[in-house]
Amino acid sequence: MIQSFSIARLPRIEFGIGGIQKLPSLIAQYGNRVLLVTGGRSFSESPHWPVLLTALEKAGIGWAQVRITDEPSPQNVDEAVRQFHGQGFMAVVGIGGGSVLDAAKAIAGLLPIGASVMDYLEGVGPEKTYCGPALPFIAVPTTAGTGSEATKNAVLSVRGPDGFKKSFRDDKLVPEYALLDPNLLASCPKPQIAANAMDALTQLLESYVSIKANALTDALAESGLKAVRDGLFAWYEDGTDAAVGRTRMAYAALLSGICLAQTGLGSVHGLASPLGAFFPIPHGVVCGTLVGAATRVNLTALRERDPGNLAWRKYARAGDLLHGRHFPSPEEGHAALLALLDAWTERLKLPRLNAYGIQESDLTHVVAHSRGSSMKTNPLVLSDVEIAEVLQQRL
Repeated sequence: MIQSFSIARLPRIEFGIGGIQKLPSLIAQYGNRVLLVTGGRSFSESPHWPVLLTALEKAGIGWAQVRITDEPSPQNVDEAVRQFHGQGFMAVVGIGGGSVLDAAKAIAGLLPIGASVMDYLEGVGPEKTYCGPALPFIAVPTTAGTGSEATKNAVLSVRGPDGFKKSFRDDKLVPEYALLDPNLLASCPKPQIAANAMDALTQLLESYVSIKANALTDALAESGLKAVRDGLFAWYEDGTDAAVGRTRMAYAALLSGICLAQTGLGSVHGLASPLGAFFPIPHGVVCGTLVGAATRVNLTALRERDPGNLAWRKYARAGDLLHGRHFPSPEEGHAALLALLDAWTERLKLPRLNAYGIQESDLTHVVAHSRGSSMKTNPLVLSDVEIAEVLQQRL
């Protein structure tokens, strides 16, 4: 029996090598003035940038640019909205990694109304109801990680002891188009490949075992896990199959975004929020360094308290998928999954938490701020001691 499920709004998806060439015609649907949100340098210094600008000029489309050089803050968004509100922009395009896409998504949502994003962030300020309208937003990822191109979430951060990492989210913020061209991933450095790929893997795994998973998201998550298995190291090691690996990882990241938008995530992302707010640790690094430990703690808790939970079987199935073979028992599948996650964490050279100044004395503070929306869809409720154990394994 297939249980009832609902699927929230998704973008129109354009996927394929050379897809960046479609961007000017997609923009032209909405008018002749576009705000381009990019990273600091990578896309603007790539061969794709002058080609895009020439095509925009030929199509009679005016443009301005906003650069996002770190994980985006509310101040970044508000500054862009103040600068460009009322200037006749008809669409926003985000071209970059997850930070760029999240910032662009928030800017697109607020540019027509000129409001501060602080009015709408979950758990911060007045939490006003967002009524829109949003400008049409086109998301063009240049990394394979967050899946932001498929979600309604714009994650913004303020770093420091009293910092936060919170979402501005609404169905009106879902991109009109997600344009994925695997060629745009070619310039990613290895550390970025590692962190982003493990973010995508974590999102697929956490979506798969989420308490809100359904038959459709299960199918997508399984397809994504197989794509990670076959694509990650082909791309990371930059051999003869690197282009194929990039394509598979772009696909896996997209599926991870689709899945998380429907199901929520789990304990890794519950911890990623305070860790990213309190310490200068990139989001993908958090995911990559914690996913093995979090899976181990979840499995121990499931064995002790809820062995009939569907996640018990799903974790074993994930072990099968990532190894490309079937293990005779769930326990063997679990052991294989944990061994693979540990091995990949080391092979990808993902640092431990202490590399970012995180100490044993910080754990209580981090755990106390970890019970946001992601933790609520973990396969089972973890105690504070269990959450702290995830962190201790990777100090």
